[in-house]
Amino acid sequence: MSSHLPKKASLGLVMGALGVVFGDIGTSPLYTIKEIFGHATGITPTPEHVIGATSAVFWALMCVVTLKYVTLILRADNRGEGGIMALLALAVSSVASNEVLKKRLLVVGTFGACLFYGECIITPAISVLSAVEGLELVSPGMSEYILPISVAIIVTLFGVQRFGTQAVGGFYAPIIIGWFAVMGAVGLWQIIQHPGILAALNPLTALSFLLDRGFGIFAAVGMVVLAITGAETLYADMGHFGKSSIRVAWVSLVLPGLTLNYLGQGALLLGNPEAVENPFFLAFPPVLLIPAVILATIATVIASQATISGAYSMTQQAIQLGLLPRMQIIHTSETESGQIYMPMVNWILLGAVLLAVLGFRNSSALASAYGIAITGTMLIATILTFYVIRHGWKYPLWISAGATAFFLALDTLLFTSCAVKFFQGGWFPVVLGCALLVVMLTWKKGRELLLQHIYENDPKLSEFVEYMKDADVPRVERTAVFLVSDPRTAPQALMHNLKHNRVLHQHNLIVTVVFEDIPWVPERDRLVTTQVGEGFWQLTIRYGFMDKTDIPKALNQVKIPGLEIDPFSTSYFLSRETVVPSQGGKMGRWREVLFTMISRNAGSVVSYFNIPSNSVIELGSRVHI
Repeated sequence: MSSHLPKKASLGLVMGALGVVFGDIGTSPLYTIKEIFGHATGITPTPEHVIGATSAVFWALMCVVTLKYVTLILRADNRGEGGIMALLALAVSSVASNEVLKKRLLVVGTFGACLFYGECIITPAISVLSAVEGLELVSPGMSEYILPISVAIIVTLFGVQRFGTQAVGGFYAPIIIGWFAVMGAVGLWQIIQHPGILAALNPLTALSFLLDRGFGIFAAVGMVVLAITGAETLYADMGHFGKSSIRVAWVSLVLPGLTLNYLGQGALLLGNPEAVENPFFLAFPPVLLIPAVILATIATVIASQATISGAYSMTQQAIQLGLLPRMQIIHTSETESGQIYMPMVNWILLGAVLLAVLGFRNSSALASAYGIAITGTMLIATILTFYVIRHGWKYPLWISAGATAFFLALDTLLFTSCAVKFFQGGWFPVVLGCALLVVMLTWKKGRELLLQHIYENDPKLSEFVEYMKDADVPRVERTAVFLVSDPRTAPQALMHNLKHNRVLHQHNLIVTVVFEDIPWVPERDRLVTTQVGEGFWQLTIRYGFMDKTDIPKALNQVKIPGLEIDPFSTSYFLSRETVVPSQGGKMGRWREVLFTMISRNAGSVVSYFNIPSNSVIELGSRVHI
């Protein structure tokens, strides 16, 4: 497991973290300051407001990203893995003895994961739009081309996902390093001309600015939030690069580059309040404007790539935690298991991103929808972290509450401020999150009821094996593998095969796949074998939610005398249950219909478990839940 958990920062890991982790938060300067002084807030770019707003942005980076994520939450790793799903698994396992609390945390954490999908949709849309909008400053007549160019970039970005990120991954780090270096240099150039902006480093300046807003504090904070979008990515990608590498990259380059650029935009507005139209691009000398637009567009594509890959990883984890049905997963790298491509997720995301771009049409309109998804996920992450510290790490209540109370209050303020913009676009990620939550909880509940039905109605495996010991049934010199969800019952495919073909195999392997709430299961702990009778063995194959599932590979570890898993003499028998909605079920009628639709469109177990398709025999039955 140590190979999946980098402990020390190396140059390669730091470079990798710079290329993947910080693209999202690194493109926030494109729109944050502009939106703080936009029409939605009513804040005018006076010197006092400029210094106060810049100070609020700087201290948001310090409190939320540096203190909360880099210092605290990066410590809450689940066997080296991070992200809202890994944190959810950690929190749920910490309170496993309290069934009621466990279910509540599952619902809350799942909703946080659903909101993350909203971020995955809005990030490509707002990032690409905000970069291409720089063309307006080059030539006002190009404004009519912003939308078509943005759509073309987004379609191209999603279209090349099937080739994987390995081929272009080596270019990411140098570009992002150049991006932060250029932002810092431009910011420093502006600061030298108007050093008065350095007053923004005083936290009291930020506090005074926000308090002076009165009820307008919510509108102001709702836009300041844009500066910390992408903070969740630091935690989500911890398993790939390690917490040390992420911390080194943040402190050494990312935070200084962001700080200098935000201060530089503030300095520009001190000298030229009219630059509020687009302070990021207007901070560049006119001769560098076109190169700046090109570099910004490339940086936003990289930022979008990170969130798209995050959506794939999140979906894979959700599937293995039983929250979503199986989907096709294509591994695009022979050496990096984390590099995957999911066609269904990719095209659904593309459709949603295009709807967001064509529906909102500009980055300012999307800004209202952005914050609520980010802050909702952050608030839920803080809640889950409390339970990890209190019940998982066994710290006293006063330490657990003290470590999270400040961040809980801060996240509540951020979320409330963004919720004010619900009817201005904030509804988009909330509605999307609620819909996904209903789908996930319906799938999980439906699967539980289905397994319960199978257990109650099918014969017990031990009784079936005992009965077959004296039965006069011919056996063939082959191996049969039966995949079952519940190892306590006889597989339906086995009984159907016996009923119709009147034959048993010499070796019958009853295989159950168990997904643990940890990222990785060591190979030595992968397989447990138990003989239940003559010619019958129960096999339990364990995977973590980040493992690649490969049943034939796992079966090669089986040590049974006379048994050889030969592709030409091994048959895989699968049971496919066709769920039929019924009156008076344990779920509402509409949920049963929804579960039935999802079940019928679930991905093939054959490709998901990497089973040879020419060795599969599938037998089905109708089930009422």
